[in-house]
Amino acid sequence: MAMVLAILSFLSIFSFTVSFGQLDDYEWPGPEYSVVGDPGMRNSNLRLAIDSWNYCNKVGSEAPKMGSPAAADCFDVHPKTFSFIQGTTHLSHLNDPDLYAVQKELYLGSKCEVHGNDLRFISDYYQFWMITLRNGNLDTHAGLCPSKGRKVGPFEHSEDGFSCFGKGCMNQPLMFHNYTSLQTVGKENFLRGRVTRNISYYSVSWEKKLGEDKSWAFHHFLRTSDKYPSLKLTLKSDTAGGKFGYGTRGMTKDLTISPDFEVIFTLNVLKGGGANSQFNLLEMRSCWRNEGLRCEGNSRIDVNRYFRMILSPNTTALCSPTNLKACPPYHITRGGSPPIYRNDTANFPYEAYHSYCAPSNAEHLQELYQLCDPYSNPMPQEIIKILPHPVWESYGFPKKQGDGWIGDSRKWKLKAGQLAFTLPFYQDPGTVPIDRSWDSIGVGTEVFMNPDQVVEWTISDFDILMHPRPHD
Repeated sequence: MAMVLAILSFLSIFSFTVSFGQLDDYEWPGPEYSVVGDPGMRNSNLRLAIDSWNYCNKVGSEAPKMGSPAAADCFDVHPKTFSFIQGTTHLSHLNDPDLYAVQKELYLGSKCEVHGNDLRFISDYYQFWMITLRNGNLDTHAGLCPSKGRKVGPFEHSEDGFSCFGKGCMNQPLMFHNYTSLQTVGKENFLRGRVTRNISYYSVSWEKKLGEDKSWAFHHFLRTSDKYPSLKLTLKSDTAGGKFGYGTRGMTKDLTISPDFEVIFTLNVLKGGGANSQFNLLEMRSCWRNEGLRCEGNSRIDVNRYFRMILSPNTTALCSPTNLKACPPYHITRGGSPPIYRNDTANFPYEAYHSYCAPSNAEHLQELYQLCDPYSNPMPQEIIKILPHPVWESYGFPKKQGDGWIGDSRKWKLKAGQLAFTLPFYQDPGTVPIDRSWDSIGVGTEVFMNPDQVVEWTISDFDILMHPRPHD
């Protein structure tokens, strides 16, 4: 039986290799077009939302007098007026913060939604850019986070430990939202807005000179503290109507399917956040089941898949010849087959991979593996983290540590769809490789258990370009 499984595993990998082949000669199949509702962040009619989640991507309990931690800043600029898009609502689930947060985000999306008539999209609409703060504290005594879709706990802290100062450590800090306003400096008019939070200090401000065909500039600032040493802050473009436990609201009007898309943005990192900060030049999320089927909202068998490129030069690879469980089973070169297996110490690019963790519900994992944290997501997950390395250079990603870091502001043009096409995500042996579509693409940082650290950066010009295949 073991021999049969080994053969099936090899066949599954080989089928992946065939489907990923010839990227060295790959050419974009057609004229490019943006799938972002606001290409390059140039539209003065801003659409922006801000939300917060706890360690397991839930609300858990609301901070006093704040309500569900979600807000939107949406307005239209007219020749003689400046109008916010407002409305009132009566939502149910007032006694369930998690369900209320879902309803609130859907409601905000309905108020901010913009419709078009571009025939390239089945549903030509979008809602807003999304800024997300995630509190990395985990109170294991509270039993708030499920494991593999099942309620667990309370339980004692593990040897690895989780940051938590006591009861309430998973709560969200208060939000202070300064809505965008028209401000005059000298003879020039600017649109400016800001959102801040207390306790651990987090701030995102945005600015655009009125009348200029230039991008909004989003300025991010994050500071950890003794009580909140683990925080994550991301600006992202989610797919309008995508699925992540519920229908998401987003800026992306169509599915971004590998390998046919690029991600473009300008990034200026000002402060790095210390030794335990992992700044994600790019973070992408997809969802499919291990048998190669689309997710359908079942938290026990759906699997969230994440790909992250860590830019921070002080982050080194956990994957190594002596720590194979932190490496993916194999590496696919841009030229395709054959795969390079992780026990091939002469050829496997260990330093290109920070780490890999497998989904907890996978049934055919190769020996020497580590499962992803079961509590930080409401469903099983798989995460591939990569680092700057020459093997990624042909995709537009940094080839060495320090590229694009502090003092090296760049406009990135990343062939993210092609790279994500080759990454060794898990599927059950013998199943047909799924077309990988990504419903969330973003940029941001994550600080792990390190108080009194500051990360600061700006983002502008964000866009996602699709290159349709001939049959599209």
